[in-house]
Amino acid sequence: MSTSLRDFIHGLDSRDVPAQVLEQARRCLLDLVGVAAAGSTTRMSQIMRTYATANHGGQSGTARLLFDGRRVHPAGAALANAATIDAMDGHDGHRLTRGHAGVAVLPAALSVLDDAEASMRDLLTAMVVGYEVANRAGMALHATAGDYHSSGAWNALGAAAVAARILCLDDDTTGHALGIAEYHAPRAPMMRCIDHPTMVKDSSAWGAHAGVSAALLAAAGFTGAPAALSSDSSDGVGLWDDLGERWTLLEQYFKPYPVCRWAHPAVHATIGLVDEHDVAPEAIDHIQVTSFAAAVRLAIRLPANTEQAQYSLCFPVAAAAVYRRLDPRAVADPTLVSEQVRRLASTMQLRESPDMSAAFPRARTAEVSLVLTDSSRLSSGSTTAPGDPEERLSNDTLEDKFLDAVTDSVGRARADRLLDLMIRADNPLVRDLLTEICPPSSPGTTA
Repeated sequence: MSTSLRDFIHGLDSRDVPAQVLEQARRCLLDLVGVAAAGSTTRMSQIMRTYATANHGGQSGTARLLFDGRRVHPAGAALANAATIDAMDGHDGHRLTRGHAGVAVLPAALSVLDDAEASMRDLLTAMVVGYEVANRAGMALHATAGDYHSSGAWNALGAAAVAARILCLDDDTTGHALGIAEYHAPRAPMMRCIDHPTMVKDSSAWGAHAGVSAALLAAAGFTGAPAALSSDSSDGVGLWDDLGERWTLLEQYFKPYPVCRWAHPAVHATIGLVDEHDVAPEAIDHIQVTSFAAAVRLAIRLPANTEQAQYSLCFPVAAAAVYRRLDPRAVADPTLVSEQVRRLASTMQLRESPDMSAAFPRARTAEVSLVLTDSSRLSSGSTTAPGDPEERLSNDTLEDKFLDAVTDSVGRARADRLLDLMIRADNPLVRDLLTEICPPSSPGTTA
């Protein structure tokens, strides 16, 4: 582990972090908690929380489960809480990592901060460390590995860095923690889940678990080989030289829709067309979507569950055409949509554009054409989705997204209290935030 990385993990002070970077970390926190609220209602989250309480409980149960309240071992909390966020694919990500850091970084931080005398500023600074380490590890992996691996393959290092910082591990032990996390991280083939959407998702739950476990193991004396992804020795990647200068956290995108980011350009283009031309669903004969290869590979047309709906292109586009929005409730239970949605999803034509594929992942674009029953055609032209740094979602939009998700899960009063703590309060204690997110609940129930 280089001196600069060691100093960054342990020496970064909130006063060293630019105001806009801390503000971005706060936006990520708000968004991740809102997505966790939505995810907590899914079967995937319920299974993982039950698993954590059954297998990671006992006297070591010091960390709480999000929107649940039960206490489990920190490694189990990191696992289950990351799964709860990942259960609803609405959380932030980074274009060049082709994945997600925060889904593992926040659960890792909360798992070792629960009941600590830590402030919101402490949490946000730890998140900055985790994002910067995870994002660089992700870009390094993509630059040096032949296969496209899931986020858990690299966000485990961000989780380990956060846990090492909060646990105040010494320099050598932190190096071992990163090495253990990299070695134990799930290098899963991401496109397998694209082709067969299931609860394994982006393997971020196991990335968070591997990262926190690595820090705890290192603290106990377990050793690990140096983490190759945290070194610039391979292929001259040069990703670690600008720590504290380039803030990859500012490059995060935020999702307006709770589905795979690859589907967003087509969904956004569809909503724009039906709104601009006031197109009724019954006036659409079929829809044609042209996009990059990875997006076209989201091929499930009639999803039977939320995992399939989140990794579909046809379904969210059809739902957007009918409802003029992509309602998270439709994604949560795709079996409840109208016959018009099923018709348009079944007849949709998907085409790959070589130019759009060549521009991916730096640019993600789609063109949508509505072919009407009178044989006329409405086309969007090449379209990107809002949420990238160049077209960032406003704070008001993120707050509305948060309130929608949390109000549905726990009610408006609690949603407002959480919003006040995360956005409007000056520097509250993390334990106060966690007490609001995780009030005591009866075993086996969701708070």
